[in-house]
Amino acid sequence: MEKLEITSMSSRGQVVIPLDIREQLGLKEGEKFIVVGEDDTVILKKVTMPSFKNFDKLIQKTQQFAKEKGITKADVESAIKRARK
Repeated sequence: MEKLEITSMSSRGQVVIPLDIREQLGLKEGEKFIVVGEDDTVILKKVTMPSFKNFDKLIQKTQQFAKEKGITKADVESAIKRARK
């Protein structure tokens, strides 16, 4: 269920997220947010680490693809050098 709270901004631009909202969302001290603003709307989106749950599967698929296409380590290193220029 959505909870509505009222807060205010300090002279330094700091906004307090009310305790009930922090608890509801499981927010902890030091959390990072993306801030988006347009017209009279400000949105805070918590920054979260991506899940590495299926990372091993992705690596295996990538290695299989490279093997099937004949991509070598030298090809990858060359592509990285070109991209960094």
